[in-house]
Amino acid sequence: MQEHFDVVIVGAGISGIGAAHYLKRDCPDRSFAILEGRDDIGGTWDLFRYPGIRSDSDMHTLGFSFKPWIAEASIADGPAILDYLREAVDESDLQGKIRFGHQVSAAAWDSEAGHWTLSVVRAGERISLTCNFLYMCSGYYSYRKGHVVDFPGQESFAGQIIHPQQWPEDLDYSGKKVVIIGSGATAVTLVPAMAKEAAHVTMLQRSPSYMASAPSRDPINGWLRKLLPQRWAYGLTRAKNILFQDRMYRATRTRPEQVKKLLLDRVRNELGEDYDVETHFTPKYNPWDQRLCLVPDSDLFRSLRSGQASVVTDGIRSFRENGIELDSGDFLEADIIVTATGLQMAMLGEAEFSVDGEPVDFSQVWTYKGVAYSDVPNLVSTFGYINASWTLRVDLNCAFVCRVLNHMRETGTNRFTPRLRPEDAGMAERPWIEDFPSGYMKRGMHLMPRQGDRTPWVNTQRYFTDKKLMSEPLLEDGTLHFEA
Repeated sequence: MQEHFDVVIVGAGISGIGAAHYLKRDCPDRSFAILEGRDDIGGTWDLFRYPGIRSDSDMHTLGFSFKPWIAEASIADGPAILDYLREAVDESDLQGKIRFGHQVSAAAWDSEAGHWTLSVVRAGERISLTCNFLYMCSGYYSYRKGHVVDFPGQESFAGQIIHPQQWPEDLDYSGKKVVIIGSGATAVTLVPAMAKEAAHVTMLQRSPSYMASAPSRDPINGWLRKLLPQRWAYGLTRAKNILFQDRMYRATRTRPEQVKKLLLDRVRNELGEDYDVETHFTPKYNPWDQRLCLVPDSDLFRSLRSGQASVVTDGIRSFRENGIELDSGDFLEADIIVTATGLQMAMLGEAEFSVDGEPVDFSQVWTYKGVAYSDVPNLVSTFGYINASWTLRVDLNCAFVCRVLNHMRETGTNRFTPRLRPEDAGMAERPWIEDFPSGYMKRGMHLMPRQGDRTPWVNTQRYFTDKKLMSEPLLEDGTLHFEA
Protein backbone atom coordinates (compact mmCIF):
# COMPACT_ATOMS: atom_id res chain seq x y z
CA MET A 1 0.00 0.00 0.00
CA GLN A 2 1.32 3.44 -0.96
CA GLU A 3 2.27 5.58 2.02
CA HIS A 4 0.44 8.91 2.32
CA PHE A 5 1.04 12.10 4.35
CA ASP A 6 -0.80 15.34 4.72
CA VAL A 7 2.47 17.22 4.17
CA VAL A 8 5.87 16.20 2.87
CA ILE A 9 8.87 18.44 3.52
CA VAL A 10 11.81 17.93 1.17
CA GLY A 11 15.15 18.73 2.79
CA ALA A 12 16.43 18.55 6.38
CA GLY A 13 18.56 21.67 6.44
CA ILE A 14 17.69 24.94 8.16
CA SER A 15 14.56 25.42 6.04
CA GLY A 16 13.23 21.90 6.50
CA ILE A 17 13.85 21.76 10.24
CA GLY A 18 12.14 25.12 10.64
CA ALA A 19 9.18 23.97 8.55
CA ALA A 20 8.80 20.80 10.61
CA HIS A 21 8.90 22.71 13.90
CA TYR A 22 6.14 25.09 12.78
CA LEU A 23 4.00 22.25 11.41
CA LYS A 24 4.23 20.28 14.60
CA ARG A 25 3.49 23.34 16.73
CA ASP A 26 0.79 25.11 14.68
CA CYS A 27 -0.79 22.25 12.69
CA PRO A 28 -0.58 19.33 15.13
CA ASP A 29 -3.37 17.44 13.36
CA ARG A 30 -1.37 17.09 10.13
CA SER A 31 0.77 14.05 9.41
CA PHE A 32 4.12 14.84 7.81
CA ALA A 33 7.51 13.46 6.92
CA ILE A 34 10.84 15.05 5.99
CA LEU A 35 12.61 13.46 3.02
CA GLU A 36 16.35 14.08 3.00
CA GLY A 37 18.53 12.84 0.15
CA ARG A 38 21.69 12.78 2.24
CA ASP A 39 22.54 10.70 5.31
CA ASP A 40 22.44 13.49 7.86
CA ILE A 41 20.67 16.75 8.61
CA GLY A 42 22.14 20.17 7.97
CA GLY A 43 22.06 20.70 4.22
CA THR A 44 24.80 23.23 3.44
CA TRP A 45 26.38 22.74 6.85
CA ASP A 46 26.73 19.01 6.31
CA LEU A 47 27.74 19.19 2.65
CA PHE A 48 30.60 21.69 2.86
CA ARG A 49 33.65 20.42 4.76
CA TYR A 50 36.39 22.82 3.70
CA PRO A 51 38.70 24.42 6.31
CA GLY A 52 37.16 27.25 8.28
CA ILE A 53 33.60 26.70 6.98
CA ARG A 54 31.43 29.21 8.85
CA SER A 55 28.38 31.41 8.60
CA ASP A 56 28.64 34.80 6.93
CA SER A 57 25.53 35.92 8.80
CA ASP A 58 25.23 36.38 12.55
CA MET A 59 23.65 33.46 14.34
CA HIS A 60 21.09 35.68 16.05
CA THR A 61 19.38 36.05 12.67
CA LEU A 62 20.60 32.83 11.04
CA GLY A 63 19.25 30.99 14.08
CA PHE A 64 15.56 30.20 14.44
CA SER A 65 13.16 32.64 16.08
CA PHE A 66 11.96 29.79 18.31
CA LYS A 67 15.39 28.59 19.47
CA PRO A 68 17.88 31.06 20.97
CA TRP A 69 21.50 30.91 19.92
CA ILE A 70 23.24 30.82 23.30
CA ALA A 71 26.90 30.45 22.35
CA GLU A 72 29.10 33.50 22.88
CA ALA A 73 30.32 33.67 19.28
CA SER A 74 27.71 35.15 16.96
CA ILE A 75 29.71 34.15 13.85
CA ALA A 76 29.79 30.37 14.08
CA ASP A 77 31.71 27.62 12.32
CA GLY A 78 30.05 24.75 10.49
CA PRO A 79 30.29 22.14 13.29
CA ALA A 80 28.74 24.57 15.81
CA ILE A 81 25.85 25.27 13.43
CA LEU A 82 25.31 21.54 12.92
CA ASP A 83 25.21 21.04 16.70
CA TYR A 84 22.61 23.82 16.95
CA LEU A 85 20.46 22.18 14.25
CA ARG A 86 20.71 18.78 15.95
CA GLU A 87 19.54 20.39 19.19
CA ALA A 88 16.60 21.93 17.33
CA VAL A 89 15.65 18.52 15.95
CA ASP A 90 15.88 16.93 19.41
CA GLU A 91 14.00 19.71 21.20
CA SER A 92 11.17 19.57 18.66
CA ASP A 93 11.20 15.74 18.71
CA LEU A 94 11.60 15.48 14.95
CA GLN A 95 13.98 12.50 14.74
CA GLY A 96 11.21 10.06 13.81
CA LYS A 97 9.95 12.36 11.08
CA ILE A 98 13.18 12.42 9.02
CA ARG A 99 13.85 9.78 6.38
CA PHE A 100 17.45 9.89 5.25
CA GLY A 101 18.66 8.64 1.89
CA HIS A 102 15.35 9.62 0.24
CA GLN A 103 16.05 11.65 -2.90
CA VAL A 104 12.94 13.10 -4.57
CA SER A 105 13.39 12.88 -8.34
CA ALA A 106 9.87 13.80 -9.51
CA ALA A 107 6.59 15.18 -8.22
CA ALA A 108 3.30 14.82 -10.09
CA TRP A 109 0.08 16.59 -9.09
CA ASP A 110 -3.22 14.85 -9.86
CA SER A 111 -6.20 17.22 -9.62
CA GLU A 112 -8.75 14.40 -9.58
CA ALA A 113 -7.02 12.63 -6.70
CA GLY A 114 -6.10 15.92 -5.04
CA HIS A 115 -2.57 14.94 -4.15
CA TRP A 116 1.07 14.84 -5.20
CA THR A 117 2.77 11.57 -6.08
CA LEU A 118 6.46 11.66 -5.32
CA SER A 119 9.01 9.49 -7.06
CA VAL A 120 11.79 8.83 -4.58
CA VAL A 121 15.15 7.07 -4.95
CA ARG A 122 16.03 5.12 -1.80
CA ALA A 123 19.04 2.81 -1.56
CA GLY A 124 19.19 2.48 -5.34
CA GLU A 125 15.52 1.57 -5.76
CA ARG A 126 12.61 3.78 -6.78
CA ILE A 127 9.62 4.05 -4.48
CA SER A 128 6.62 6.37 -4.48
CA LEU A 129 4.49 8.02 -1.83
CA THR A 130 1.72 10.60 -1.87
CA CYS A 131 0.95 13.81 -0.02
CA ASN A 132 -1.70 16.52 -0.13
CA PHE A 133 0.77 19.36 0.35
CA LEU A 134 4.39 19.60 -0.76
CA TYR A 135 6.87 21.89 0.98
CA MET A 136 10.19 22.17 -0.85
CA CYS A 137 13.07 23.10 1.48
CA SER A 138 15.91 21.90 -0.74
CA GLY A 139 17.84 25.14 -1.08
CA TYR A 140 18.81 27.00 -4.22
CA TYR A 141 21.89 25.24 -5.56
CA SER A 142 22.84 21.84 -6.92
CA TYR A 143 24.25 19.36 -4.41
CA ARG A 144 25.63 17.30 -7.27
CA LYS A 145 28.45 19.68 -8.12
CA GLY A 146 29.48 23.29 -7.89
CA HIS A 147 30.11 25.67 -10.77
CA VAL A 148 33.15 24.33 -12.60
CA VAL A 149 35.25 26.51 -14.86
CA ASP A 150 37.31 24.83 -17.58
CA PHE A 151 40.56 26.76 -17.22
CA PRO A 152 43.04 26.68 -20.11
CA GLY A 153 45.75 24.10 -19.61
CA GLN A 154 44.43 22.74 -16.34
CA GLU A 155 45.15 19.16 -17.44
CA SER A 156 48.84 20.02 -17.36
CA PHE A 157 48.86 20.97 -13.67
CA ALA A 158 50.77 18.35 -11.68
CA GLY A 159 49.23 19.15 -8.29
CA GLN A 160 45.71 18.82 -6.93
CA ILE A 161 42.75 20.87 -8.17
CA ILE A 162 39.92 21.00 -5.63
CA HIS A 163 36.45 22.51 -5.63
CA PRO A 164 35.24 23.45 -2.12
CA GLN A 165 32.00 21.53 -2.64
CA GLN A 166 33.97 18.28 -3.04
CA TRP A 167 36.62 18.81 -0.38
CA PRO A 168 38.71 15.65 0.30
CA GLU A 169 38.83 14.72 3.98
CA ASP A 170 42.48 13.64 3.81
CA LEU A 171 43.88 16.73 2.07
CA ASP A 172 47.29 17.67 3.51
CA TYR A 173 48.20 21.23 2.64
CA SER A 174 50.75 21.84 5.39
CA GLY A 175 53.86 23.44 3.97
CA LYS A 176 52.27 23.67 0.51
CA LYS A 177 51.82 26.63 -1.79
CA VAL A 178 48.08 27.13 -2.29
CA VAL A 179 46.29 29.30 -4.84
CA ILE A 180 42.59 29.91 -4.21
CA ILE A 181 40.73 31.17 -7.27
CA GLY A 182 37.83 33.38 -6.24
CA SER A 183 36.91 36.43 -4.21
CA GLY A 184 33.60 35.48 -2.63
CA ALA A 185 32.67 34.25 0.82
CA THR A 186 34.22 30.81 0.33
CA ALA A 187 37.61 32.19 -0.73
CA VAL A 188 37.55 34.78 2.05
CA THR A 189 36.93 31.97 4.55
CA LEU A 190 39.52 29.59 3.11
CA VAL A 191 42.46 31.99 2.94
CA PRO A 192 42.98 32.61 6.68
CA ALA A 193 42.02 29.04 7.59
CA MET A 194 44.55 27.44 5.22
CA ALA A 195 47.23 30.07 5.85
CA LYS A 196 47.71 28.69 9.35
CA GLU A 197 49.38 25.54 7.96
CA ALA A 198 50.23 26.21 4.31
CA ALA A 199 53.58 27.63 3.20
CA HIS A 200 51.68 30.46 1.56
CA VAL A 201 48.13 31.09 0.32
CA THR A 202 47.32 33.36 -2.61
CA MET A 203 43.79 34.54 -3.30
CA LEU A 204 43.67 34.99 -7.06
CA GLN A 205 40.71 37.08 -8.11
CA ARG A 206 39.55 38.38 -11.45
CA SER A 207 37.85 41.27 -9.67
CA PRO A 208 37.49 42.26 -5.99
CA SER A 209 34.57 41.97 -3.60
CA TYR A 210 33.58 44.33 -0.82
CA MET A 211 34.82 43.22 2.60
CA ALA A 212 33.49 44.14 6.03
CA SER A 213 35.30 43.20 9.21
CA ALA A 214 33.22 42.55 12.32
CA PRO A 215 33.82 40.94 15.71
CA SER A 216 32.80 37.30 15.96
CA ARG A 217 31.20 38.09 19.33
CA ASP A 218 28.40 40.65 19.56
CA PRO A 219 29.29 42.99 22.46
CA ILE A 220 25.72 44.19 22.89
CA ASN A 221 24.47 40.62 23.10
CA GLY A 222 27.15 39.91 25.68
CA TRP A 223 25.91 42.82 27.77
CA LEU A 224 22.25 41.79 27.38
CA ARG A 225 23.04 38.20 28.40
CA LYS A 226 24.33 39.47 31.74
CA LEU A 227 21.13 41.40 32.44
CA LEU A 228 18.32 39.34 30.92
CA PRO A 229 17.13 35.75 30.47
CA GLN A 230 18.63 34.03 27.43
CA ARG A 231 15.46 34.17 25.36
CA TRP A 232 14.99 37.89 25.96
CA ALA A 233 18.63 38.67 25.19
CA TYR A 234 18.42 36.61 22.02
CA GLY A 235 15.19 38.25 20.90
CA LEU A 236 16.50 41.77 21.44
CA THR A 237 19.79 41.00 19.68
CA ARG A 238 17.91 39.42 16.81
CA ALA A 239 15.66 42.47 16.45
CA LYS A 240 18.67 44.78 16.58
CA ASN A 241 20.49 42.85 13.87
CA ILE A 242 17.46 42.59 11.60
CA LEU A 243 17.05 46.36 11.80
CA PHE A 244 20.76 46.94 11.19
CA GLN A 245 20.81 44.64 8.15
CA ASP A 246 17.79 46.39 6.69
CA ARG A 247 19.19 49.88 7.25
CA MET A 248 22.58 48.89 5.88
CA TYR A 249 21.02 47.52 2.73
CA ARG A 250 18.83 50.62 2.34
CA ALA A 251 21.93 52.80 2.64
CA THR A 252 23.64 50.89 -0.17
CA ARG A 253 20.64 51.64 -2.40
CA THR A 254 20.27 55.32 -1.49
CA ARG A 255 23.83 56.39 -0.57
CA PRO A 256 26.14 53.91 -2.32
CA GLU A 257 29.16 56.24 -2.49
CA GLN A 258 29.06 56.90 1.24
CA VAL A 259 28.84 53.19 2.06
CA LYS A 260 31.62 52.46 -0.43
CA LYS A 261 33.90 55.03 1.21
CA LEU A 262 33.13 53.65 4.67
CA LEU A 263 33.99 50.08 3.64
CA LEU A 264 37.18 51.00 1.81
CA ASP A 265 38.38 53.28 4.61
CA ARG A 266 38.01 50.36 7.01
CA VAL A 267 40.10 48.14 4.72
CA ARG A 268 42.79 50.83 4.57
CA ASN A 269 42.80 50.99 8.36
CA GLU A 270 43.34 47.22 8.42
CA LEU A 271 46.09 47.02 5.79
CA GLY A 272 47.75 50.42 5.93
CA GLU A 273 47.95 53.32 3.52
CA ASP A 274 50.68 51.65 1.46
CA TYR A 275 48.50 48.69 0.50
CA ASP A 276 46.95 48.86 -2.97
CA VAL A 277 43.31 48.87 -1.83
CA GLU A 278 42.22 50.42 -5.13
CA THR A 279 43.34 47.35 -7.08
CA HIS A 280 42.59 44.52 -4.69
CA PHE A 281 39.57 45.64 -2.64
CA THR A 282 37.64 48.14 -4.78
CA PRO A 283 34.95 46.47 -6.92
CA LYS A 284 33.54 48.05 -10.06
CA TYR A 285 30.01 47.73 -8.69
CA ASN A 286 28.28 49.34 -5.70
CA PRO A 287 28.06 47.68 -2.27
CA TRP A 288 25.43 44.92 -2.08
CA ASP A 289 25.08 44.71 -5.86
CA GLN A 290 26.77 41.47 -4.92
CA ARG A 291 26.91 39.88 -1.48
CA LEU A 292 29.18 41.60 1.02
CA CYS A 293 31.95 39.35 2.37
CA LEU A 294 32.23 39.16 6.14
CA VAL A 295 35.71 39.08 7.70
CA PRO A 296 35.23 38.01 11.34
CA ASP A 297 37.80 39.36 13.78
CA SER A 298 39.84 40.66 10.79
CA ASP A 299 41.20 37.14 10.16
CA LEU A 300 41.77 37.67 6.43
CA PHE A 301 43.48 40.99 7.01
CA ARG A 302 45.71 39.50 9.71
CA SER A 303 46.84 36.82 7.27
CA LEU A 304 47.68 39.47 4.69
CA ARG A 305 49.54 41.65 7.20
CA SER A 306 51.60 38.69 8.44
CA GLY A 307 52.67 37.69 4.93
CA GLN A 308 51.09 34.24 5.27
CA ALA A 309 48.69 35.18 2.49
CA SER A 310 48.44 37.60 -0.40
CA VAL A 311 45.89 38.83 -2.90
CA VAL A 312 46.52 38.96 -6.65
CA THR A 313 44.04 40.61 -8.99
CA ASP A 314 44.60 39.36 -12.52
CA GLY A 315 43.22 37.10 -15.23
CA ILE A 316 44.29 33.51 -15.86
CA ARG A 317 46.13 32.87 -19.10
CA SER A 318 46.83 29.20 -18.48
CA PHE A 319 47.53 26.55 -15.91
CA ARG A 320 51.06 25.15 -16.04
CA GLU A 321 52.64 22.09 -14.49
CA ASN A 322 53.63 23.93 -11.33
CA GLY A 323 51.25 26.87 -11.14
CA ILE A 324 49.26 29.49 -13.02
CA GLU A 325 50.39 31.91 -15.71
CA LEU A 326 48.52 35.21 -15.46
CA ASP A 327 47.37 37.61 -18.14
CA SER A 328 49.93 40.12 -16.90
CA GLY A 329 52.74 37.64 -17.56
CA ASP A 330 53.32 36.99 -13.85
CA PHE A 331 53.43 33.42 -12.58
CA LEU A 332 51.99 31.95 -9.38
CA GLU A 333 53.63 28.76 -8.13
CA ALA A 334 51.18 26.27 -6.65
CA ASP A 335 51.09 22.77 -5.22
CA ILE A 336 47.33 22.93 -4.71
CA ILE A 337 44.74 25.00 -6.59
CA VAL A 338 41.31 25.56 -5.03
CA THR A 339 38.64 26.64 -7.50
CA ALA A 340 36.24 28.64 -5.32
CA THR A 341 34.28 29.53 -8.44
CA GLY A 342 30.83 29.38 -6.94
CA LEU A 343 27.61 27.43 -6.87
CA GLN A 344 25.43 25.98 -9.59
CA MET A 345 21.88 27.16 -8.99
CA ALA A 346 19.04 24.64 -9.15
CA MET A 347 15.27 24.84 -8.97
CA LEU A 348 13.48 22.86 -6.23
CA GLY A 349 16.09 20.18 -5.68
CA GLU A 350 16.44 19.45 -9.42
CA ALA A 351 13.27 17.33 -9.32
CA GLU A 352 10.88 17.16 -12.28
CA PHE A 353 7.40 18.56 -11.66
CA SER A 354 4.15 18.06 -13.50
CA VAL A 355 0.51 19.08 -13.03
CA ASP A 356 -2.08 16.72 -14.49
CA GLY A 357 0.48 15.20 -16.80
CA GLU A 358 1.87 18.51 -18.07
CA PRO A 359 5.49 19.32 -17.16
CA VAL A 360 5.95 22.49 -15.13
CA ASP A 361 8.48 24.96 -16.49
CA PHE A 362 9.09 27.14 -13.46
CA SER A 363 10.73 29.84 -15.56
CA GLN A 364 7.29 30.44 -17.12
CA VAL A 365 5.26 30.73 -13.92
CA TRP A 366 4.86 33.73 -11.62
CA THR A 367 6.05 33.76 -8.05
CA TYR A 368 3.40 34.34 -5.40
CA LYS A 369 5.08 36.41 -2.64
CA GLY A 370 8.27 34.43 -3.20
CA VAL A 371 6.73 31.30 -1.65
CA ALA A 372 4.29 29.69 -4.14
CA TYR A 373 3.71 29.49 -7.89
CA SER A 374 0.93 30.52 -10.23
CA ASP A 375 -1.36 27.63 -11.30
CA VAL A 376 0.61 25.05 -9.32
CA PRO A 377 -1.59 23.66 -6.49
CA ASN A 378 -0.45 22.87 -2.96
CA LEU A 379 3.22 23.63 -3.56
CA VAL A 380 5.37 26.03 -1.56
CA SER A 381 9.12 26.49 -1.22
CA THR A 382 11.67 28.50 0.70
CA PHE A 383 14.25 30.74 -0.93
CA GLY A 384 15.93 32.93 1.66
CA TYR A 385 17.50 36.36 1.47
CA ILE A 386 20.60 37.34 -0.47
CA ASN A 387 20.96 40.56 1.54
CA ALA A 388 20.16 39.22 5.02
CA SER A 389 20.03 35.90 6.86
CA TRP A 390 18.35 32.99 5.08
CA THR A 391 16.39 31.96 8.16
CA LEU A 392 14.45 35.21 8.36
CA ARG A 393 12.55 34.11 5.27
CA VAL A 394 12.16 30.58 6.67
CA ASP A 395 10.18 31.91 9.63
CA LEU A 396 7.90 34.04 7.43
CA ASN A 397 7.20 31.20 5.00
CA CYS A 398 6.51 28.66 7.74
CA ALA A 399 3.99 30.93 9.44
CA PHE A 400 2.26 31.53 6.11
CA VAL A 401 2.10 27.82 5.25
CA CYS A 402 0.53 26.99 8.60
CA ARG A 403 -2.08 29.72 8.07
CA VAL A 404 -2.92 28.21 4.67
CA LEU A 405 -3.19 24.68 6.06
CA ASN A 406 -5.38 25.78 8.96
CA HIS A 407 -7.60 27.81 6.64
CA MET A 408 -8.12 24.72 4.48
CA ARG A 409 -9.05 22.71 7.55
CA GLU A 410 -11.51 25.36 8.72
CA THR A 411 -13.15 25.73 5.30
CA GLY A 412 -13.24 22.07 4.32
CA THR A 413 -11.02 22.65 1.28
CA ASN A 414 -8.06 20.52 0.30
CA ARG A 415 -6.14 22.60 -2.19
CA PHE A 416 -4.94 26.14 -2.70
CA THR A 417 -3.74 27.60 -5.98
CA PRO A 418 -2.40 31.09 -6.72
CA ARG A 419 -3.92 32.38 -9.96
CA LEU A 420 -3.49 35.60 -11.88
CA ARG A 421 -6.44 37.99 -11.84
CA PRO A 422 -7.80 39.49 -15.08
CA GLU A 423 -6.03 42.76 -14.27
CA ASP A 424 -2.71 40.89 -14.00
CA ALA A 425 -2.77 39.84 -17.65
CA GLY A 426 0.12 41.35 -19.55
CA MET A 427 1.89 42.71 -16.46
CA ALA A 428 5.56 43.54 -16.87
CA GLU A 429 8.01 40.74 -16.15
CA ARG A 430 10.96 41.10 -13.79
CA PRO A 431 13.65 38.58 -12.86
CA TRP A 432 13.34 36.48 -9.71
CA ILE A 433 16.14 38.49 -8.06
CA GLU A 434 16.75 42.10 -9.07
CA ASP A 435 19.80 44.34 -8.54
CA PHE A 436 22.09 41.43 -7.68
CA PRO A 437 24.34 40.55 -10.63
CA SER A 438 26.49 37.90 -8.94
CA GLY A 439 27.84 35.27 -11.29
CA TYR A 440 25.90 32.35 -9.79
CA MET A 441 22.68 34.37 -9.97
CA LYS A 442 23.25 35.33 -13.60
CA ARG A 443 24.00 31.73 -14.53
CA GLY A 444 20.86 30.37 -12.89
CA MET A 445 18.29 33.14 -13.29
CA HIS A 446 16.80 31.53 -16.40
CA LEU A 447 15.62 28.64 -14.22
CA MET A 448 13.71 30.81 -11.77
CA PRO A 449 10.08 32.03 -11.76
CA ARG A 450 9.16 35.51 -12.90
CA GLN A 451 8.24 38.49 -10.77
CA GLY A 452 5.49 40.85 -11.78
CA ASP A 453 5.21 44.59 -11.33
CA ARG A 454 2.64 44.39 -8.54
CA THR A 455 1.82 42.43 -5.41
CA PRO A 456 1.43 39.59 -4.71
CA TRP A 457 3.49 38.52 -7.73
CA VAL A 458 6.75 39.70 -6.19
CA ASN A 459 9.87 38.37 -4.49
CA THR A 460 10.93 41.53 -2.70
CA GLN A 461 14.05 40.35 -0.84
CA ARG A 462 13.10 42.84 1.88
CA TYR A 463 12.29 41.36 5.28
CA PHE A 464 9.96 44.05 6.59
CA THR A 465 8.08 44.27 3.30
CA ASP A 466 7.71 40.49 3.18
CA LYS A 467 6.59 40.36 6.80
CA LYS A 468 3.70 42.67 5.95
CA LEU A 469 2.85 40.83 2.72
CA MET A 470 2.87 37.39 4.33
CA SER A 471 0.55 38.46 7.14
CA GLU A 472 -2.17 39.87 4.88
CA PRO A 473 -5.58 38.12 4.91
CA LEU A 474 -5.42 35.11 2.61
CA LEU A 475 -8.44 36.09 0.51
CA GLU A 476 -7.86 39.83 0.41
CA ASP A 477 -6.49 40.28 -3.10
CA GLY A 478 -8.38 37.55 -4.93
CA THR A 479 -5.32 35.63 -6.10
CA LEU A 480 -5.54 32.60 -3.79
CA HIS A 481 -8.18 30.04 -4.73
CA PHE A 482 -9.24 27.40 -2.18
CA GLU A 483 -11.15 24.39 -3.51
CA ALA A 484 -12.58 21.17 -2.12
